[in-house]
Amino acid sequence: MSPRSPSVNEELRRRSRERILQATVELVDTRGYEATTLGDIAKRAGTARGLISYYFPGKRQLLQAAVHRLMHLTLEEALEREPRTEDGRERLARAIDAVLGLAAERPTLMRTHMAGILQAEGFVQCEEQQRLAFLLRDTVTRYGSADVDTDYPLLRALLMGAVVAVLLPGARMPLARLRSELFHRYGLDWEAGVPPDGGPPDGTPTFRPSAGPQGADQSSKSK
Repeated sequence: MSPRSPSVNEELRRRSRERILQATVELVDTRGYEATTLGDIAKRAGTARGLISYYFPGKRQLLQAAVHRLMHLTLEEALEREPRTEDGRERLARAIDAVLGLAAERPTLMRTHMAGILQAEGFVQCEEQQRLAFLLRDTVTRYGSADVDTDYPLLRALLMGAVVAVLLPGARMPLARLRSELFHRYGLDWEAGVPPDGGPPDGTPTFRPSAGPQGADQSSKSK
């Protein structure tokens, strides 16, 4: 039997890594972080325990990579769903809804993820995070930002803050209110993206700006 080609080996490694990341998301989402072991993840992924250590230096780093992959895939699906659009404001609305939706739908997973970032492990740079960053930067660019290097990290910080507010035990903010504030900041119409049931919260203004940054400026002046 002839040896596998480098391209075949690379594809097998890619699939193995993705199975590990998917297994991590599934187990932490249902069992929690502490109750999930690397052995459990290896078993769910159908791979050797040592292979996890080969790819990832520790469980926290693995979890961050797994959640960043989930966020990337979720965001990509939201941005590219039918009807396809190149409208920057609609794409930004979809991005905001995708991230807030993950916080609402997977609270255990996202709370654990945010706790890891805010603790000693900090923010882990990995290929999954880079893919997520590319999509968010591209969204900011299409929205019409004149300074993406400033506006992208600001959007990232605002989304992270909103996720924390959705998940904060004992002091959770309603998702609709957080969405309203973000949409107001960026001059987005409430009906863009995937609006939640029940309509906008009381007092939410409706904007229909002609262009992204100009709409954001108008909304901030109206406050």
